[in-house]
Amino acid sequence: MKKVSLIVLFAVLVSGMAFAQQKPEMDFKRTEHNFGTIKEEIGSVSTQFEFTNTGKSPLIIQRVSASCGCTTPSYTKEPVLPGKKGTISATYSTVRRPGTFNKTIRVYTNVPDTVYVLTIKGNVTPKQ
Repeated sequence: MKKVSLIVLFAVLVSGMAFAQQKPEMDFKRTEHNFGTIKEEIGSVSTQFEFTNTGKSPLIIQRVSASCGCTTPSYTKEPVLPGKKGTISATYSTVRRPGTFNKTIRVYTNVPDTVYVLTIKGNVTPKQ
């Protein structure tokens, strides 16, 4: 009986290790963008965060959320295959928002127990 339980335990460990090696991974070129000083009358500014799936299975972005309504994210909707690239865009509205800002974008994927955080920041000068 002891031999059977050891064999089962070994099989579970090996299959768990195989699954861990198969999971996707997001590798961003950068996770922060500073717009610097921008004018309120511009209306909005945008940036893109490029990532690569460095894992062994397709990466699926389940949802992307911004820390406030002033930031609108968009992202690659189709699965990103291993070795391929995708993007997450963030657009910040400058209208009626003079002053400094520091906003986060949270990325939820099929990578278990992992939330990726991207940051945009800058300073909006008010209309004259």
